[in-house]
Amino acid sequence: MPLMDATGNDGPTAGRVFDSKRSWLESHEEGYKKTLKPRQIQMIAVGGAIGTGLFLGAGARLQLAGPALAIVYLVCGAFSFLILRGLGELVMHRPSSGSFVSYAREFMGEKGSFVVGWMFYLNWAMTGIVDITAVALYFHYWQSFAGVPQWVFALIALTFVGGMNMVAVKWFGEMEFWFSLVKVMALLIFLAVGTIILVAGHPVAGVMPGLHLISNNGGMFPHGLLPAVIIIQGVIFAYAGIELVGTAAGEAEDAQKVLPKAINNVMWRIALFYVGSVLLLVLLMPWTAYRAGVSPFVTFFGALGVPGIGTAMNIVVLTAALSSLNSGLYSTGRVLRSLAMGGSAPPFVSRMNAQKVPYGGILVTLVVYLIGVALNYFVPSQVFEIVLNIASLGIISTWAFIMVCQLKLRQLQNSGEVALVAYRLPFAPWTSWLTLAFLAGVPILMAFDYPVGTYTIAAIPVLAIMLGLGWLWLKGSSPFAPTIPSYLLTQAVEINEANDPGNPGHAQIMDSTQRL
Repeated sequence: MPLMDATGNDGPTAGRVFDSKRSWLESHEEGYKKTLKPRQIQMIAVGGAIGTGLFLGAGARLQLAGPALAIVYLVCGAFSFLILRGLGELVMHRPSSGSFVSYAREFMGEKGSFVVGWMFYLNWAMTGIVDITAVALYFHYWQSFAGVPQWVFALIALTFVGGMNMVAVKWFGEMEFWFSLVKVMALLIFLAVGTIILVAGHPVAGVMPGLHLISNNGGMFPHGLLPAVIIIQGVIFAYAGIELVGTAAGEAEDAQKVLPKAINNVMWRIALFYVGSVLLLVLLMPWTAYRAGVSPFVTFFGALGVPGIGTAMNIVVLTAALSSLNSGLYSTGRVLRSLAMGGSAPPFVSRMNAQKVPYGGILVTLVVYLIGVALNYFVPSQVFEIVLNIASLGIISTWAFIMVCQLKLRQLQNSGEVALVAYRLPFAPWTSWLTLAFLAGVPILMAFDYPVGTYTIAAIPVLAIMLGLGWLWLKGSSPFAPTIPSYLLTQAVEINEANDPGNPGHAQIMDSTQRL
């Protein structure tokens, strides 16, 4: 099928207009260094799927759902994998550090790019504030640091991670590699020790491990099916961060070779680390032994009498918080720059330093983190929790935009308007629509989580109004101009000269070119 221009006509002019838009989008990648190595991309993919939601949150969720938590992790993990495969298809089409912001601009226009970019930024800005606060609290676990003010640790963590992100992208990749490795090694040690004890039939806290611990304590669904369904809205956010591999792909040495392998490996790692860990936990001890606020891994190793387990787990969760902070700074810097390239953010955030790092966006995020940490000490905790939950909707919207863009790309591939890519989302568009339906169901489930979840959903209209007003302000005053390289303007002039000004479609074609 021939390419179509903005007027609905086909022909060489339409093809050149389409090529101009792609050239403009690709020009946004100019300046980045492609220095992230395959091992770093692999660990970024894995680390994005493993966070404090597993290390700390699993205890509370076991209390709510029992052994069914393993099934919930599996279901949420399967949809997370489909989102990653959809993102992978987009990356194979055109690797971009702007990732979903750039893809939304290509397939949905600047308005879509504006919404997904700022929703994503809202989430990671709030998450970063929590991460910095958590780092300070984790340091206070050790009595030797008890007398040191929390803000000191917060400032040290922010200075260290921020400094590393400013130096070069390879330092971000190296930090994330080792942060992720600590998380992976902690889980592998648990899986190895737990499996040996289960196979050997060694008692834990005087209780023999085995399947009877599930059957004798209410079965897989001790509280019924409904609680297991309800906690989906909390479990799905344990996978927040999986989309970061798409941003990192824009600075990978060979994204189109490395990314498919990294994404494919995520699925079995989710099954092993999340599902395998929860199943082992309920086979080694009764699920009733685990408590909210206490890591289930600490509960297990504590029952074995392992010395220093509290310190070891504190190091792991501290690493997880630093990993999240590191990823948040990296991704928000790139997302803000991508927004600025389309005129949806101030030009300052698009600036890059000599090391080819978007320092403008990173500096803005660092300032937001500092202000947020200060406010965290004065704002009531429940209000802060509600704001954090509202921000978490940014993850759902980001994933939804990824799937919509994948659908748009697949339509263009099927019509022959863009080249086919080898790495594709299996069984699309059915899996695409199924994933979108699942994501649409998450806010509905959140509404049943009273009071925080209910207030969060009630605030969605306010969030929509704020985004709408922001967009109208941008459109009305045009404070930020999109970046258009000179060679594209030259190409637009060539199109202008190549066509008869008397052609009725001429003005529309030129208008389409100017909007690219």
